[in-house]
Amino acid sequence: MTTQKPSKIRYWLLAAVAIVLDQITKLAVLKNFQFAERLNIIPDFFDLTLVYNTGAAFSFLADAGGWQKYFFLALAVVISLYLARAIIKDDFGSWGKIGAAMVIGGAFGNVIDRLFYGHVVDFLLFYWKDWYYPAFNIADSFICVGAVLLVLDGFKHKKNDTQTQEAV
Repeated sequence: MTTQKPSKIRYWLLAAVAIVLDQITKLAVLKNFQFAERLNIIPDFFDLTLVYNTGAAFSFLADAGGWQKYFFLALAVVISLYLARAIIKDDFGSWGKIGAAMVIGGAFGNVIDRLFYGHVVDFLLFYWKDWYYPAFNIADSFICVGAVLLVLDGFKHKKNDTQTQEAV
């Protein structure tokens, strides 16, 4: 008797949801905001704004002269292909597969920006007094949460691997 593996369609749907949510929110901000315009939502804590990022996280390589666009496009595709392969081959547990799907969706949300606009659209700005966290977007949120889930899944698998080896 063979057991049927659960369908992986749910992971591809999660990645698609991340892309759609990201692009809908970015289009809304692009339609309703001018560059650097801010709308205070929670006083002294959270604003909506419109800024562009030609680099990666925290504007890493933003002033590199343009080549970084292609580097980050290629990097997102390579990482996404690796994660997709890992989902297909069941290299991760359930948390890892969810995390991988979230990273893939977030990465492609930002890839779309780079292809269509030449930069990533960011609009969520958290701050406190003189401190602020660099503006980010929904895709970035999916990537961060997905990465945490991948790390947690890795710890879980390492624990399971250690217990299996000790039993042998």
